[in-house]
Amino acid sequence: MTTSRTLPMTVPAQDLPARVRIHEVGARDGLQNEKTVVPTGVKAEFIHRLAASGLTTVEATSFVHPKWVPQLADAEDLFPRLADIDGVALPVLVPNERGLDRALALGARRIAVFGSATETFAARNLNRTVDESLAMFEPVVARAKADKVHVRGYLSMCFGDPWEGPVPVHQVVRVAKALMDLGCDELSLGDTIGVATPGHVQTLLAELNEEGVPTDTIGVHFHDTYGQALSNTLAALQHGVTTVDASAGGLGGCPYAKSATGNLATEDLVWMLQGLGIETGVDLDALTATSVWLADQLGRPSPSRTVRALSVR
Repeated sequence: MTTSRTLPMTVPAQDLPARVRIHEVGARDGLQNEKTVVPTGVKAEFIHRLAASGLTTVEATSFVHPKWVPQLADAEDLFPRLADIDGVALPVLVPNERGLDRALALGARRIAVFGSATETFAARNLNRTVDESLAMFEPVVARAKADKVHVRGYLSMCFGDPWEGPVPVHQVVRVAKALMDLGCDELSLGDTIGVATPGHVQTLLAELNEEGVPTDTIGVHFHDTYGQALSNTLAALQHGVTTVDASAGGLGGCPYAKSATGNLATEDLVWMLQGLGIETGVDLDALTATSVWLADQLGRPSPSRTVRALSVR
């Protein structure tokens, strides 16, 4: 396999950030959706390759109980294999204090908690109400901050819910602000079923700002179910957001939307950002080669349009 040196023509647009930090989620959010368990050695090599491509944040794994996410049951084995990666943040997801204990025992210095903006998803995913889940996160965040550990708060179903339908902006803002008030350093807004559109994105960001949540603490996490992930990302960039979640090769999907094509592919995002003259530090060829390599491991082609366009077998 070789990758093309084709690059987009750079034509900067006005009023966009000079640099964007990509929060790579493929190794966690992507692989946890695989039907079969990916060997630990493959995961470790995947993360090493992602780090070598220039990504500065690579979410490594989840310390959720293996019963609920068997694909990531090897967290204790995997995380120590990443100790030789320098200069790259390796966040891990923790659901509760037990998950925090496991992560801290292995030296994790960046964690994430995962909440919901809707009651139905909170009940189905966490077996709690929204407020009960916030209460569960409170000691997790407090203990992490006391230990000077960086905390990200994921908020799912920010734009639509498969059971409740469109989610009111004020409802999302309430839960988002509550997460930040717990002490989270960063907030990731999740379009879990991919129904967001640019105006909706900018309205939510503006409302969050009005309620005291600064733009520089916000990241966005879009799914491409209706082909809107890049347009929604651009809308967020126009608002000043500089952290964008993406998944190498478009790994991952949404079990709640059967037509979902998965997370925004990191390569598709990098192609757009390069064309806009926005720095990411990512080597697109190296990243594409990594996604092609992993696709071979998984036995199927990458869904990323950019990976398909740049790959030559």
